[in-house]
Amino acid sequence: MVRPTTLGVIVGNRGFFPAHLCESGRSDILRALEEEGLGAIILPLDATKFGAVESYEDAQKCAALFRAHREEIDGILVTLPNFGDERAVADTIRWAGLNVPVLVHAFADEPGKMTIQYRRDSFCGKISVCDNLRQYGIPFSLTRRHTVHPSDPSFREDLRRFAATCRVVRRLRGARIGALGMRPAPFNTVRYSEKLLERSGITVESIDLSEVIGRANRLSEADPAVSDKLEAIKAYTETVGVPHSSLIKMAKLGVVIDQLIQERHLSATAIQCWTALEEYYGVVPCTVMSMMSNALLPSACESDVTGLVSMYILQAASEKPAALLDWNNNYADDLNKGVLFHCSNLPKAFFTDTKMGYQDIIAGTVGKENTYGTILGRIAPGPFTYCRVSTDDLEGCVRAIVGEGRFTDDPLETFGGYGVVEIPNFQKLLRVICRRGFEHHVAATRDTVAEAVADALSTYMGWDVYHHQ
Repeated sequence: MVRPTTLGVIVGNRGFFPAHLCESGRSDILRALEEEGLGAIILPLDATKFGAVESYEDAQKCAALFRAHREEIDGILVTLPNFGDERAVADTIRWAGLNVPVLVHAFADEPGKMTIQYRRDSFCGKISVCDNLRQYGIPFSLTRRHTVHPSDPSFREDLRRFAATCRVVRRLRGARIGALGMRPAPFNTVRYSEKLLERSGITVESIDLSEVIGRANRLSEADPAVSDKLEAIKAYTETVGVPHSSLIKMAKLGVVIDQLIQERHLSATAIQCWTALEEYYGVVPCTVMSMMSNALLPSACESDVTGLVSMYILQAASEKPAALLDWNNNYADDLNKGVLFHCSNLPKAFFTDTKMGYQDIIAGTVGKENTYGTILGRIAPGPFTYCRVSTDDLEGCVRAIVGEGRFTDDPLETFGGYGVVEIPNFQKLLRVICRRGFEHHVAATRDTVAEAVADALSTYMGWDVYHHQ
């Protein structure tokens, strides 16, 4: 069971401002977090004045509390019911040593409550807190509105976006990517740097494809794990017309990959598929990969490790399945539309309906009987976010593009897994992809999380991000 995103909460206070606002502000902010399904780690009311942070001693107490819950805390929310003490806020974050995203929030003053008893000055205090965080070298995120009440819908959007940012950062730092097989020789586009990924906290665990095939061939059809996987495959998608022998091979392959995920503690998998598995094992891995991605264990084909990282990022942000597709075709003469396609291993959650088929593209090379296992269907209309991560060895950095669009219901007859997309200023995006050397693969998730992803990758991971808007 996935635990809720949890924030360490700092309630800022400054003595010569009305401290009672901290008590009501604390209550308002905790109510907002609870209603958004977010956990909170916060000083008890009696630990300091109203459980707020104002002094050196308060900062020490709050930092100690955060350190004690470091495994639970995904991010820190700084909330200012009044001006707040900028040093105490910055010191708390520094001494906690969590290295997690920080969101700075300030309450809004009301025109009818500007007397000494109710005036907040949080508008000004937020600027001072942000100045100190920058001096301390602590990266932070901001709400869309400079000051806002926690009950305001825009703040609730800020919270959801920040929670997604926190999930991306936490899961990337310490991710273990399984690379099952080598890059297909003609696919120079999926080259990448393990060293640059490792510097960002992402480890690649290489596994020889011969080990995968060898372990699968050793399994018996009567093995309970194989029987269970076979039933799961049949329950997942329509398999009419697919030979039983091919389904058994898929089931065995799925069991082996499940075992490797457990044994190697993998977060996600990239699998070689062109054309060793087809020639030497006799199926495509698409169905097994689709099932994993649909269960929030992303799996990318063609050993595209950085494409897989892109999927992993989107899944962490949206908490929904992600897919890897090709920027594949224009759509008629519409400059803002195109076709996204794969052969395909897309998760079932992407489609209107699905069925299992064979891989049309390489069937002529290795034989139709060796290419069963693709998931065929049209992607359902609706909004989506796209992302592509790439390691730039020449510049020694990690780059990414991210943006949003929508899948349309425009007519199209083709094969594989596909959808027509509409993206504002699409031609500019395509020029950026070509000029900056991004790959033709792109990850997608059926949600709008581009702002959260861009914030996570640029502000906290330190990557070079192009956010297409």
